[in-house]
Amino acid sequence: MAEAYFPVWPGLGMEENFLSLDDILMSQEKLPGRAESALPRLAVLLGQAAGSAESIPEGSKLEIPLWLAKGLHDSKRRIISVELPKIYREAWRTVFSADANVVDLHKMGPYYYGFGSQLLNFENPENPEIAQTDSVCSLQTFIARFRRVMDSSQNAYNEDTSALVARLDELERALFQVGQKGLNDFQCWEKGQASQITASSLVQNYGKRKLAEVDG
Repeated sequence: MAEAYFPVWPGLGMEENFLSLDDILMSQEKLPGRAESALPRLAVLLGQAAGSAESIPEGSKLEIPLWLAKGLHDSKRRIISVELPKIYREAWRTVFSADANVVDLHKMGPYYYGFGSQLLNFENPENPEIAQTDSVCSLQTFIARFRRVMDSSQNAYNEDTSALVARLDELERALFQVGQKGLNDFQCWEKGQASQITASSLVQNYGKRKLAEVDG
């Protein structure tokens, strides 16, 4: 009998977990950038092939997948430079500070929190402090939205939740599902349809991760 599949949770902070489907999909998200030197044989990969040209000239503006940007980024050789995506810039940080709940995170970037952490891998020419500020902004945004996410998950029993999760990023959607499962499990237990309440998979996976860190 085949074993049940248990999703692998994304990595934390700047570290990616390449066994996680979420992290694999996140690595395909694109960053705005610029070629600081000619990039041979990358035109087709980046969708910039013109006629028979295979190289990207120096100075070209780029949309680079995260995984490739991390591979090419080298502060000493200056192969590419990476710009801050607009949703992480000061104008949007002001919006988040005013009311983080009004923003459609899934539309702006389905992996807002994880992708924002990955930006710490790059030097930003605007200001050395932007990366730190952006990390704080992401945390504050998460805190501001977390209560509404969990309240929504606990007050939608046997309802269509598509509208509730439409504006959430993938991490928030995962938390919403955990809340929904906890609510459904409790309702079943209260009705005598379950013999016991068990810890959520989120708590169990976190416990396994902490044990692995201790053993390591």
